[in-house]
Amino acid sequence: MAHHKLHLPEKICLCCGKAFAWRKKWQRDWQQVKYCSERCRKNRHPRDNTNA
Repeated sequence: MAHHKLHLPEKICLCCGKAFAWRKKWQRDWQQVKYCSERCRKNRHPRDNTNA
């Protein structure tokens, strides 16, 4: 059985600027996901203070 992960939605990380794809763990809150990793979330730039 082939895995069909070719058409997953992507976003650009606000911290590092890299593209990252949808993950199952983000299924319920994909609209609020802004960072590709915990590292980027913790080291976010000072200019991104929307919910701080």
